[in-house]
Amino acid sequence: MVDTRHVRFGRPLAVFAGLFGAATLFAGGSVLFGPASAREAAGDIVAFVPWFNFLAGFAYLAAAVGLWRGARWAIGLAWAIAAATALVALAFAFVVLRGTPFEPRTVGALALRTGVWAGIALIASWRKRA
Repeated sequence: MVDTRHVRFGRPLAVFAGLFGAATLFAGGSVLFGPASAREAAGDIVAFVPWFNFLAGFAYLAAAVGLWRGARWAIGLAWAIAAATALVALAFAFVVLRGTPFEPRTVGALALRTGVWAGIALIASWRKRA
């Protein structure tokens, strides 16, 4: 029997996570490996942030696959992604407060990524308990 909660919540959540992961890989890859114009458009980047985002994109895709399959480990991975992103945001704040030039939109991007993954983790956790 198919768990209708999984189909109703887990699969759309997985699709969202997968699209978010693909967009993250594209954006991070463009800044890291793309033409000079992409790096220039990124502005004053703090070097570890795009590397983290790019590598995290692979974790986003893994979490999406796990969420699609209804795997319990995907919930833990979603929480780990949210926590790791929050830690990177703290490290970013520390570096910026020490005077490193930065792109202000990075603050919003890190907040968005942390919030999105905390939300995915919360919804996935709730779905498993319901």
